[in-house]
Amino acid sequence: MNRTHSCGGLREEHAGQTATLCGWVHRRRDHGNLIFIDLRDREGMTQVVFRQLPGAGELRSEDVIAVTGEVKRRPAATENPKMATGKIELAAQNLTLLNHAQTPPFEIEDVTDVSEETRLTYRYLDLRRPSAYAKLATRHRVTQLIRELLDAQGFLEVETPFLTKSTPEGARDYLVPSRLNPGAFYALPQSPQLFKQLLMVGGVERYFQIARCFRDEDLRADRQPEFTQLDLELSFTDEEEIFGLLEELIARIIQEVTKTALARPFPRLTHAEALARHQTDKPDLRPDTSRGTGMAAVWVTDFPWFHYNETDKRWEAEHHPFTAPQERDLPLLEQGELGRVRARAYDLVLNGMELGSGSIRIHQAALQRKMLGLLGMKEQEMEERFGFLLQALDSGAPPHGGFAFGLDRLVAMLTQAESIREVIAFPKTQKAGCPVTGAPAAVSDLQLRELGLQLRKQEARR
Repeated sequence: MNRTHSCGGLREEHAGQTATLCGWVHRRRDHGNLIFIDLRDREGMTQVVFRQLPGAGELRSEDVIAVTGEVKRRPAATENPKMATGKIELAAQNLTLLNHAQTPPFEIEDVTDVSEETRLTYRYLDLRRPSAYAKLATRHRVTQLIRELLDAQGFLEVETPFLTKSTPEGARDYLVPSRLNPGAFYALPQSPQLFKQLLMVGGVERYFQIARCFRDEDLRADRQPEFTQLDLELSFTDEEEIFGLLEELIARIIQEVTKTALARPFPRLTHAEALARHQTDKPDLRPDTSRGTGMAAVWVTDFPWFHYNETDKRWEAEHHPFTAPQERDLPLLEQGELGRVRARAYDLVLNGMELGSGSIRIHQAALQRKMLGLLGMKEQEMEERFGFLLQALDSGAPPHGGFAFGLDRLVAMLTQAESIREVIAFPKTQKAGCPVTGAPAAVSDLQLRELGLQLRKQEARR
């Protein structure tokens, strides 16, 4: 059963050798005393020839088998140029049925008209399709490149907590009740923002994480309730260093994956320039002739520090409340002209889509308190929600800044996927459900009692 080669690895130079392959029966063709099987694994397919070998006649699509035989060159007239292994075949000498498969709900083919709902319900079958597997392989390759490049730049990969405190950052938090602390709740992180700032206070200086994040928000093609982002933070830095670092990282990834060179340095537009020239802060700078295939990146800088919420009649942070203002605009802040203050915030836009964003952070407690106060927080609320951060900033916080970009979104761009669901192993639906497991689902009354929770009758009937 121990395989010697993958189903995509045999070539003419292996002719005459004995090989053992393991995989799934892709299709079977009977020709009298001969049975041909296309055997598939994640690396490709090999044609296997059975000559009156017991058990071969009972094989069906998606049965899992191991087969040992001699590698032979195919007769010239029977070569298949569409297969990497098309010049050879395996003459089977021994067959082991490892597992029988029920008839699958759809054929495991790259070109399929099966609905996305069906494919995601049987995602474990959908992933057997070469194109689906290839997207996961590309994702793996991208994360490995990220780790290699950032390690070479002196970054330390650090994991931050999943069970943390609710500090809403614009979207709803996913809340987790605490059994040991009745009436208290954890929140799943919308980002590692505050923890990575604490790491800078702790002297880590260069941090990164392939971070899982959670946001309870309405979904679109490029949104999921749980998603992955590259998160990084640097001490003693400025915008120029961060731009150079990200440009090298993104250009290297695109070059390695797509063999396309991305011109550097990336052009820059202020937020005001982007709106004036392109009527959007996410401009697509590709020429019209290459909109379908080209890659074009642009930095959008100098975002407003605040925007005014007309509905709630109050000022809100344009980026997040930990972003530093432009130092030259501090007099405007003292004059109360909040709408004119610009932030040290920046977005990286790729092909008209925001890939990620970042900022230089507030590293002084007094300015952070002022910012929170401008957002309408009283002293008590500041301490309850952000007291730990304010205390940390007062402990000798270095100047620092960072960036985060959506890994799902980047891989979707690189693989030309229509949705980020295609590059996530087990994605959620647009109603935030898991079609494979049926989550979210009801829990028992005992579990609710242990958590000190009780459903209202209306929810219970649902």
